[in-house]
Amino acid sequence: MSLWIPITIAAASFQTVRFMLQKSLSTVKLSAAGATFARFAYSMPLALLGLIVALQVTGFSVPPLTGWFWVYAVIGGTAQILATICVVALFKQRNFAVGITFKKTEVIQTAIVGFLVLGDQISYGGLVAILLGLMAVLLLSKSPGGDGAWWKHLTNRASRLGLGSGVLFAFSAVSYRGASLELGDIDAWFRALITLAAVVTFQFLSMALWLLWRDRAELLAVWQTRRTGVFVGLTSLGGSFCWFFAFTLQNAAYVKALGQVELLLSLFASILFFRETITRREIAGMALLGLSILALVLAI
Repeated sequence: MSLWIPITIAAASFQTVRFMLQKSLSTVKLSAAGATFARFAYSMPLALLGLIVALQVTGFSVPPLTGWFWVYAVIGGTAQILATICVVALFKQRNFAVGITFKKTEVIQTAIVGFLVLGDQISYGGLVAILLGLMAVLLLSKSPGGDGAWWKHLTNRASRLGLGSGVLFAFSAVSYRGASLELGDIDAWFRALITLAAVVTFQFLSMALWLLWRDRAELLAVWQTRRTGVFVGLTSLGGSFCWFFAFTLQNAAYVKALGQVELLLSLFASILFFRETITRREIAGMALLGLSILALVLAI
């Protein structure tokens, strides 16, 4: 089995737990921006510490960080901040599992952005699997109890937040792959760690300055929720490293497509932890998405 497959599944697992923690923070104590900042505030020190330890243990040195590396890192980091805010805000519109499903529109968009920016190619079988996953997302686009044609519900607030986060996550994924590839011919895990440390430091500083200017009370709230925030940071660090590692090894669209296994994990979280009700329509959409994941693995 290719190394990127178990790494991607691990990334999806970490991310599910992180979103569960962020959902709890956003619905009780923090705004969408505050819950997003908590992720970077508590993961940045760990990322830098991990890089320092790796440098000491291996004797490696950080290669020159080119201008294009920073362009990709800043674009990816900014897009991820905005995308995460959209997802946390989305949790207030729909339940946890369906909120994650809307986010999964990023897969087909990542394939398009990856082709346009990096020239990444998608096989015929891989494209069919991705489109199958997109059909599942459209099946879930209708709000509970809503009337009328399904396509009319793509314009509601929940759908706009979900689709918007998908576009932004697509740009972040492709940008992170671009930044990692700029580091040259060094070990893939080391490229991932350097890129992660650079990006999360930028995200921490930019969001801290923003909140210091616009909402200082939210900075205090992030500190007051540190008992949960620390775990947000730990799961964020684990998930981000695995995503970056996978992006270094494989086409970002394939990584994101396999990462849809997160949806099945979020279904269990929605039912077991948040006691939310899942409709038959939503279960059907999730089953179709699971089928697309299986098709993708078989196609590659």
